[in-house]
Amino acid sequence: MFFAPRIPSNTGNAIRLSAVTGCTLHLVEPLGFDLSDAKLRRSGLDYHDLADLRVHASFDEALAAVAPGRVLAFTTGATRNFADISYRADDVLLFGPEPDGLPTWVKRHPAIEQEVRIPMLPARRSLNLANSAAIAVYEAWRQHGYTGAGRVLEMPDGRV
Repeated sequence: MFFAPRIPSNTGNAIRLSAVTGCTLHLVEPLGFDLSDAKLRRSGLDYHDLADLRVHASFDEALAAVAPGRVLAFTTGATRNFADISYRADDVLLFGPEPDGLPTWVKRHPAIEQEVRIPMLPARRSLNLANSAAIAVYEAWRQHGYTGAGRVLEMPDGRV
């Protein structure tokens, strides 16, 4: 879920991510661009028809659409590492707009189960939004054995 995204190419990349992983991308308005924006279309390539994209007029509307899923807010200020989470199939991975991140009122919303972070070197502001979403989605998907993928890669020792 992207809360009030502002950069069309990041959302376009997330649309592509949604298409190739099978996850649903929820966008919470206001959006900083029109969904017909050329940069959004270009970065999403021809994956728009393959993605499950839903736009919500408010955060509460978006939360109602994903209930009863657990909402994990990704933020640079969190102390819990995203890789230490045991992801559930109905988890909602929430990301804020670039460059400010999630507003305090969203992070404090009662629906937020936990704040988590993606590690990075000190004195760096943040990762790109689309990259952060890809890192998180693939970790959650990995934990579920890449459910729905054409085949699961198996390591020589039998690990998936």
